[in-house]
Amino acid sequence: MTVLTDKFFTADNGLNVLRQTAVNICIATGMTLVVLTAGIDLSVGSILALCGAVAAGLLKNGIAIPAVDTYIGFTVLGVVLAAMIVGALLGWFNGLVITRFNVPPFVATLAMLTIARGFTMLYTKGQPISNLGPQFAFIGAGSFLGVPVPVWIAAVVVLIAVCITRQTRLGRYIYAIGGNETAARFSGIRISNIKMIVYALAGAMAAIGGIIVTSRLDSAQPNAGTSYELDAIAAVVIGGTSLSGGRGSIWGTVMGAIIIGVLNNGLVLLNVSPFWQQVVKGCVILLAVIIDKANAKQD
Repeated sequence: MTVLTDKFFTADNGLNVLRQTAVNICIATGMTLVVLTAGIDLSVGSILALCGAVAAGLLKNGIAIPAVDTYIGFTVLGVVLAAMIVGALLGWFNGLVITRFNVPPFVATLAMLTIARGFTMLYTKGQPISNLGPQFAFIGAGSFLGVPVPVWIAAVVVLIAVCITRQTRLGRYIYAIGGNETAARFSGIRISNIKMIVYALAGAMAAIGGIIVTSRLDSAQPNAGTSYELDAIAAVVIGGTSLSGGRGSIWGTVMGAIIIGVLNNGLVLLNVSPFWQQVVKGCVILLAVIIDKANAKQD
């Protein structure tokens, strides 16, 4: 890319790539936790849209969260927390359906994809919710110490997820369930509870992505987040996390998301047709899955 265009290898473009990648990093981090349990979540894009719309609606209509604002005195923070709670609840519901009713994750989250998108359309009445104020806009468009705020947010999400997977009992249980669910159950691990927590975390991280997108655009779009789940899955797979569960890392997913971001950015700078961009991205994902399967056979 650097050889083909002099606009690629610059500090401004590097920050631009990180800013564009931040949302996918947040979503893909939650997706990694899900995939490590041998699951999948196709609803994160729709959850992102619904949570962004909820945040925008609360701000636009002047609705605050009294219990939060009384102590914090900051309406934007209250709205962000409310959106994250909505995302966590939607994710938790995914986990509930999967564990209590033995519905395959693909089917359960595909249903939530449609449900959440429908609620988004109902909530917004199919119209954007715009003009959300400068304080909220700072989340998606502002900078701190020369680094875009979305990059800081993504870094915090990643560090929290790394701590969960490496330093906590929950993280060990996540890997154990993905590695061998039957053995994990016989070991006394409460599979259902762990999975519901994991899907709730994925929903909350999708909500964070929705807040960033809504803030950056200064508008909640009813169709926001379309196909975002595919980019998140691509980042997870390219980052080396096995779709069979039990093997992978958060840092690998971060690298996968950055690879996709760099690829998208470079193709745009080279004026490659958006249709060909989809072809290239699909080929990269396919190659990553083939490599993953080859490594699994060797193991």
